[in-house]
Amino acid sequence: MPDLFGQSPTGLAVIVFAALIGGIVRGFSGFGTALIFLPTASSYLGPIGAIIALTILDIFGPLPNLRRAWEAVNKGDLMRLLLGCALILPVGLWLLTRTEPDVFRYVVSLISLSMLATLILGLRYNGQIGQGLVTAIGGAAGFLGGVAGIPGPAVILFYMSRPLPVAVIRATILLFLFAFDLLILGYLTGMGRVTLSGVGLGLMLAIPNMAGNWFGGWMFRPEYEAYYRAAAYCVIAIAALSGLPLWG
Repeated sequence: MPDLFGQSPTGLAVIVFAALIGGIVRGFSGFGTALIFLPTASSYLGPIGAIIALTILDIFGPLPNLRRAWEAVNKGDLMRLLLGCALILPVGLWLLTRTEPDVFRYVVSLISLSMLATLILGLRYNGQIGQGLVTAIGGAAGFLGGVAGIPGPAVILFYMSRPLPVAVIRATILLFLFAFDLLILGYLTGMGRVTLSGVGLGLMLAIPNMAGNWFGGWMFRPEYEAYYRAAAYCVIAIAALSGLPLWG
């Protein structure tokens, strides 16, 4: 059987499965696509190839919810987050282009495991919050997004600690991550790193990912939220550990 998108049938099946599972976990927990997809896919696609595929497949999921999120979000905070991100993201991407694939896999897996530990332990930021800090959080997200393709932890953990309505928190995270996808795709295109094959793979992976999002949302029952979250934590841990170069 001929290779498709430069991947063997086995490699492509693993990548599609990672996109599907990432979608299911996001559908019932609200996060997790990058934490599951990148540790698995980067061993087949390489760091930049995995980030491009993730970016493209992840653009489609939030589209139905953008208008509602825009009505709920604090637009000033969102702009400050994006400003910090846009300024620091190129630094992270520059480091990414000089990072060995195995080092990238270690970084992605360790960031995923660190966020998982933080969520499980319930650690939160309790200090003073000003406009400068919000911009700095955006910068941290841009750096992590550039060097490892995972911008979410900094913003998610920061906003989960703030005494804001759930609708505002969800809207901020959703719109920031959507805008980040557009930013990083624009930067990578300007760097000449985006190829037709990479775009095609991302579009193809969007199908199982959206199906997973739908299925995860359909199966979610609020009364069992603790069980779903525990399941999400287990899947993220397995993906992060299996993505370590220790296993070959």
